[in-house]
Order: sequence, then C-alpha cells, then structure tokens
Amino acid sequence: MPKRSDDRFVSVIVPVFNDAARLRLCLQALAAQTYGAYGEGAQAEGGQVEGHQVDRKADYEVIVVDNASAASENISDVVAEFPCAVYAYESLPGSYAARNRGVALAKGDILAFTDADCIPAKDWIEKGVSYLIKSPHCGLVAGQIKLFFRGAKANPIELYESVTAFPQQRLLEQQKGAATANVFTFSSVMDEVGPFNAELRSQGDLEWGQRVFAAGYQQLYAADVCVSHPARYTLQQLHHRTLRLAGGSFGRLIRPEQSVLQRNWTFTKMLLADLIPPVNFAISAFRDDRLRGFGQKSVVPLVLVWVRCVSAVEKARLKFGGVPHRG
Repeated sequence: MPKRSDDRFVSVIVPVFNDAARLRLCLQALAAQTYGAYGEGAQAEGGQVEGHQVDRKADYEVIVVDNASAASENISDVVAEFPCAVYAYESLPGSYAARNRGVALAKGDILAFTDADCIPAKDWIEKGVSYLIKSPHCGLVAGQIKLFFRGAKANPIELYESVTAFPQQRLLEQQKGAATANVFTFSSVMDEVGPFNAELRSQGDLEWGQRVFAAGYQQLYAADVCVSHPARYTLQQLHHRTLRLAGGSFGRLIRPEQSVLQRNWTFTKMLLADLIPPVNFAISAFRDDRLRGFGQKSVVPLVLVWVRCVSAVEKARLKFGGVPHRG
C-alpha cells in the first residue's frame, strides 16, 4: 500500500475536448479509487479550480482541463457532479497545452495523467503511486492501456487498433516515452525537465519522456497499472488519429533549428517509412494469436497500408506549409 499522507498527495490531470459523455465515465471511475478518502465516500464540494481548496483528508484531486470544448458539451457541469474533481479551462488548442495548465494548478507532489475517454481501474492510482515511490530514482511509470470493443465481434478498424494502439512497454523501451493516457511522475521531475511541448499536436508525451530519460531518471512499465480505452471503430476516427500522429511525428522530428539539408533528409526518411510495403507487419499479423482466421490476419495489414498512405499525404502537406491538426 502506498503511504497515505500529505507528502503523497496525487493530482490527476485529465484534458478534455468535446467528450462530455466519456468524461463522465472517466470521472465515475476516478471517484471510486481505492486510494484516498474520496473512494471511501468522503463528501466535498466540486467546482472551479482557480483558487481551489484541497481537502487534505483526501489523498488526491482530479483536475479536468477543458480545452475549449463546445458550450453545448457543458463540461463544467459534468465536473461539478464529482466531489473529487475541479474544473479548469485552457484556450490554446492541443492536449499538451491543456495538460500543462493542469500541471500549473496541481497541488500534489505526484502527477497522474489519463484521458477523458479512458476508464481507470479502481486501484489505478494506488498501484501507480506504489510503483513510483518504490522504484529507485524513478521519473516515469507507464501503465497498460487495455482496449475494448463496442460489441462481441470487432470490425477491421477495431482489429487494427487491437494490435497497434498504445504499445506502452515497447514505446518506453524503444523511444523512452509513453502515452499520457496512463503515466505517473513526480511534480519535481516535471519542474526539472520542463512541461510538455505545447506546440506539438501529438507525440508530445514521447518528447517529454525522452527528456526525463536524458535527465537520468529510471523509467518503469507496470502492466497492472491499468486503464481501459475504447478502440476506434470507424475510418473517420482512424483518419483523425492518423492525421494527428503524423503531425506529431513531423513536429517532433523536423525542427526549425535544423539545417535545410537535415530537414529534407529527415522528411525523406519519414516519407519512405510510410511508403515501404509493410511486409514485416503482415508476417507478424499472421503470427499474432489475437487475430483469428485468414480474414482477420489479412485485413489488418490492409488497414495499415491505408493508414500509411494517409500519413504520407499529411506529412507532405505539412512539409509544404500546412497547419497541423489539433491533438
């Protein structure tokens, strides 16, 4: 069990953009956590975050940062339903700008990040904090993000998501970062390495994680620190995600301070990576036990071909002056 005292107070930061229905599910899960008084039925008043008073009998707060959602979403009203949650607003587009707003307002010495469309397990905070404080010189704990489908039978988009989305352990091992749908860190680490890069529309979590690694901190993947996330199930949803990821990759790897030659060479490598046929992925798909039968094993590589074509076109658009889609 993690130490439950004022020096282990946790601030959970949740950015949201036009997603009130799923935010409510997320907050229901956060209100039922095993860590702290809120999950044990304590009563407090939810409300606005500016100047908010933290109930120090509780062990965590949830800061929901509205990233300029439509007024019809009534995000502040949803937040007010939950005693553990407070509302903040960030007008600068992008989830990393919203997270930075939450960090600036956080009262905890431990920061936990998840997204409005995630459903944390009841022991999510408890286990995330435990790993963080028990691991020597730890600067980042990344948990598992479990995908779930709408129904019993997954469509091709959901199947593709099931084998490609949120590979937290691989991201941490290979790129020294992880998706902020499930990340824990200390506020002191954030102070040392700096906030998220608000200019990035995607992959700002990877860029931040790399700074944590470069500062000499240990990074840990914890499979039992879990949140659930709905798999995307339409081409439109996957198209939006692909545009966002392509923009994040472009912005992270092609920087203004690079020479023209460096920027062009990096762009060429990125484009070739998208356009080379995914033979190795197709072989892996046919060996993947999560995919059943020839139909599933053959359709998933075809979805990847489409994704890579969309990604290549988007990177070319950005190369010639296009504006990234918001994250």
